[in-house]
Amino acid sequence: MRIPLAMIGIALLASPLFAENPAAPFTIQQTGQGFQRLSDAVAAIGEGSATILIAAGTYRQCAVQDAGDIRYQAVMPGSAIFDGVACEGKAALVLGGRAATVEGVVFRNIRVADDNGAGIRLERGDLTVRQSMFLNSQQGILTASNPAGRITVEFSTFAGLGLCPEGGSCAHSIYVGTYGALAVRNCRFERGTGGHYVKSRAARIAVTDSSFDDSAGRATNYMIDLPAGATGEISGNVFVQGKDKENYSAFIAVGAEEIEHSSAGLAIRGNTASLASGLDRRTSFVADWSHDSLTLADNVLGKGLKAFETR
Repeated sequence: MRIPLAMIGIALLASPLFAENPAAPFTIQQTGQGFQRLSDAVAAIGEGSATILIAAGTYRQCAVQDAGDIRYQAVMPGSAIFDGVACEGKAALVLGGRAATVEGVVFRNIRVADDNGAGIRLERGDLTVRQSMFLNSQQGILTASNPAGRITVEFSTFAGLGLCPEGGSCAHSIYVGTYGALAVRNCRFERGTGGHYVKSRAARIAVTDSSFDDSAGRATNYMIDLPAGATGEISGNVFVQGKDKENYSAFIAVGAEEIEHSSAGLAIRGNTASLASGLDRRTSFVADWSHDSLTLADNVLGKGLKAFETR
């Protein structure tokens, strides 16, 4: 069984970078300009393309990117922490430029009045997230819709996320709108506090070589929810369903809401799934509302799990 690299420790995944201007925590790598506030560094890049190096520290600030292509890169993975502050009542980073890359950054304790506080709110453009952590917030990553856009999340950890308030809409560890494609690779999900671990309305999905440890989850739902249908693959993952569930009827759900995409050919293979130690219940590994032709193969399922159920 392959172990996701996100489980090994984020600080081991890369060597430190060095900002040219150590007196300021936010440095534009290409010019050496230093800033005390991340928002000022973002504004200085404007429509351009550049990397912002983020020095080690805990920051109670946020930023909105309206243009350009920006890489937000911690000088040492796990050392740059954005704690408890959201811009526009949305997220620590509100991204609406051409593209953004986030590497080695920690987002924690993000909460807002409408229960959708996220580390990252993606409103437009492509997004790549690597070696980052999303902790103890209402959501990790939340996006709008962009059918031409692509999202990649890899080597990252999502813990203590999610919310389903009475009479309100749920929040999730990752919630992607109608994007073109979502890829989640070598990530770890654990200790969910409501909602789903991954909910995606993207037309194409790839969730591979990741772990979903729900054993300490509270009032959680599906591990992976594809409510509008999707093609692609879910492979090489390890799933453990915990005791405290809002809904324990399935691990993976396909087409449970209004179907927007075909799921024909969706491959769910080579995964390992089980109930947490001491649990005795019946559940389904995959629940399908799409009635398309899915491929299930070589999944190792523990006691109490039915491989497939059509609804």
